[in-house]
Amino acid sequence: MSHQRDIDLINELLAQDAETDWLEFKRDNVEPDTIGVRCSALANGARMAGKDMAYMLWGIDDASASVVGTRFNPENQKAHGQELAFWLAQQLQPSVAFQFKRVDHPAGNVVILEIPAATSAPVAFKNIPYIRIGSATPKLTDYPERYQQLIEKLRPYTWEHAIARQYVSGDEVLDLIDYSSYFKLTKQPLPDNRKGIFERLEAERLITRDVGERWNITNLGAILFASDLSKFESALSRKSVRFMAYAGKNRAATVSHRVDGKKGYAVGFEGLIEFINNILPKNEHIDVALRTEEPLFPTLAVRELIANALIHQDMTITGTGPQIEVFADRMEITNPGKPLVPADRMIDLPPRSRNEALAALMRRMGMCEEQGSGLDKVITSVELFQLPPPLFREEGGATQVVLYGPRTFAQMTPDERIRACYHHAVLRFLSGEKMKNATLCERFGIDRKNAAQASTVIKKTLEAGLVRIADQEHPRAGYMPWWA
Repeated sequence: MSHQRDIDLINELLAQDAETDWLEFKRDNVEPDTIGVRCSALANGARMAGKDMAYMLWGIDDASASVVGTRFNPENQKAHGQELAFWLAQQLQPSVAFQFKRVDHPAGNVVILEIPAATSAPVAFKNIPYIRIGSATPKLTDYPERYQQLIEKLRPYTWEHAIARQYVSGDEVLDLIDYSSYFKLTKQPLPDNRKGIFERLEAERLITRDVGERWNITNLGAILFASDLSKFESALSRKSVRFMAYAGKNRAATVSHRVDGKKGYAVGFEGLIEFINNILPKNEHIDVALRTEEPLFPTLAVRELIANALIHQDMTITGTGPQIEVFADRMEITNPGKPLVPADRMIDLPPRSRNEALAALMRRMGMCEEQGSGLDKVITSVELFQLPPPLFREEGGATQVVLYGPRTFAQMTPDERIRACYHHAVLRFLSGEKMKNATLCERFGIDRKNAAQASTVIKKTLEAGLVRIADQEHPRAGYMPWWA
């Protein structure tokens, strides 16, 4: 399949009929410095043209754009006493993951050099960046307008738009991607023909066109809408959600439930939330007139925290994915990657996502909050259930949120009481109000006659530097978070 794709790629590049800012044809010119200059120029030219890859082809007559064959073998070629590829890698900055390929084309031997487009900075050869203008390759700095255009088009690597599966047929796309779920979740009518389906998937960047009338499935398309992630490479399939439930309070206890998710995040999300809610222990809740059973953890909090873990994980960390663990007294939700905002500011600061396309699409599908991080609603639901406050922390290069089961004020630790007080002050502030002794009593379920207990917690939270008096001249006006 890979060999056939290379032939299709050559044919498609030849169909350009002429060289471009990101494409060059050669017969047998293998002078190392010439190749280095062209690598820089083509990588920068590809980014200017909005292409993800640039190409040099040997064995092509550039006048007729036809295959004539070449004896060039990059594996045997030397450059200043070193292997060509090794020498070239040393001379290009930033590091470029170029690749030589020898292809047995029906019309003759062809060598392809695939050069990824510049991403974080202009690609330089021997510390000088070049650009393509027609067939010339001048220094980029000699053309300040083009330099500025290139800088504006440079963007950091986005994991979502990289390729998860290359060179697949239309039938394979429809088999690997649960396209009907995409239309259902985005509330669009399902087109009545294949052309309409592929147009929408391509517009959403779930798939991109490859050569030979084939398609590429992007990481975004696979991670959200894969029918079965195990059909993709392990680097992607291991990012599936893992769920573990224990019959005790630690990992030494018996595992009562274990599920290794196979579906894409969007396809499997509702089923995952329903599964978790069904197996969670229930907590008896007595209302004014009714006795009802509620989940041990608020459904809204569970949903929002899991969505956050999916969105904010560091996708570039291989071999691991989001993990949900349920114990007798708590739930731990862990995702790869350190938090991008301080743990004590996750509630109020706007979220910073490593995966903007993933986040935007999941919000459109209603899987998480449209505005903000949604953590304010998590804290609100925790207060409504009068649970201990969640714990946000960095754990071994990962981000972890711990959601605790019911415990009374008397059963909470001093640290939990202080954290709950701080969270309450943040929620009040975000609502345009201030925390007071009375509101904290309500949050903890403390009888007003025992209000001194709330006063003690406020005092300790002040001492911890997490809250401050809102108005020093009027201490009874209430309290605010330390950063407000």
